[in-house]
Amino acid sequence: MNFTFASDNTSAICPDAWQALEAANSGCEPSYGDDALTRGACEAFRRFFDAECEVFFVFSGTAANALSLASICAGHHSIIAAEESHCEQDECGAPAFFTHGARILIAGGQHGKLDPGEVSRLIARRTDVHFHKPRAISISNSTELGTVYRPDEIKPLADLAHAHGLALHVDGARFFNALASRSCTPADLTWRAGVDVLSCGGTKLGMAFTEAVVFFNRDLAADFAWRRKQAGQLCSKMRFISAQWLRILTTDAWRRHAENGNTLARELAEGLGRLPGVEILQPVDANAVFARLPDRMKSGLKQRGWKFYGFIGGGSRLMCSWQTTKQDVEAFVADARASL
Repeated sequence: MNFTFASDNTSAICPDAWQALEAANSGCEPSYGDDALTRGACEAFRRFFDAECEVFFVFSGTAANALSLASICAGHHSIIAAEESHCEQDECGAPAFFTHGARILIAGGQHGKLDPGEVSRLIARRTDVHFHKPRAISISNSTELGTVYRPDEIKPLADLAHAHGLALHVDGARFFNALASRSCTPADLTWRAGVDVLSCGGTKLGMAFTEAVVFFNRDLAADFAWRRKQAGQLCSKMRFISAQWLRILTTDAWRRHAENGNTLARELAEGLGRLPGVEILQPVDANAVFARLPDRMKSGLKQRGWKFYGFIGGGSRLMCSWQTTKQDVEAFVADARASL
């Protein structure tokens, strides 16, 4: 089977991360993050975002989201998120588990983005003691439908959150794809727009076994080190996580890898969109293509060895990564055409 477009998780470790791992694999160093590479990686994040943020590394996106939301919410709180959000659909109740009971409330919107009016309605719907108290808004950037929030779309949600005593969390599993798609700075897309906490994705960018939790609101990070340890997310040989981030953030690697996925996703959408019976279902802002493919085309592609997933709304999701090539796109489109 060819898993090229199944997920950006199916790609190999990118050369930059692999080289960083190899370079770090020498001698003995202090454990649990008390090493020079980890200090350097945290400083690299602060320079990258131009902010005195607190940075913690974990192993998975689910842990990054659930533990960061647990730093905001207690069991009697609620989290407002989009129906398609990962914390609602794909984390097996981890946010509720780590918050000891917080509930996710679903707000509407278009193309995977939250509508501020819908969020405001949910915040005001009930304020009595018998209902979970809203404490966080969680958005995904890029969204689960492959679209990207602009800073001026984030700020109204942040202003709404802060006006009601809530915090704004961003699931940034594909944050670098979102950033590469916009002509703005990392700061513009996060704390300057009002983001309090970012789950910053490394794995989907091409790194191995690492995500970062970045607190722009440093007060929320007060107990995070203990939460991370209790959840089994504190890496003893932290330098091997940190080395990857240090290399990725201090070179143009993050941009190269994100732009490769984004560019080829657009080319894939354009190629498929020219075929009869194909409908591109969502704007292609980042590295995801959502398309409605004729049944005969889907069957033919799978018979030819392509692996991809059916997804929200009856369409097929096709993901591009740092490793995807123009030849991959051309081969997929050619096989899609031949299937007709």
